[in-house]
Amino acid sequence: MELQDVLRVAGVGLIIALLHVFFDQVGKKEFTFYIFFIAYLYMAAELIRFLRLFFGEIMLFFQWLTN
Repeated sequence: MELQDVLRVAGVGLIIALLHVFFDQVGKKEFTFYIFFIAYLYMAAELIRFLRLFFGEIMLFFQWLTN
């Protein structure tokens, strides 16, 4: 996991939080639900990508052990 990946996820989280506060102040509660749903899908996709990278590294480690 690179620093760029962490900063990208943090940036998306910050934008989502600001949009939530904005739509909550305006009174558009339904938009806050949709924003959080989209953010949840994005974070789940990022988590799956990170897990794929992690397990790839674990596989390389075990291959190194068996050689």
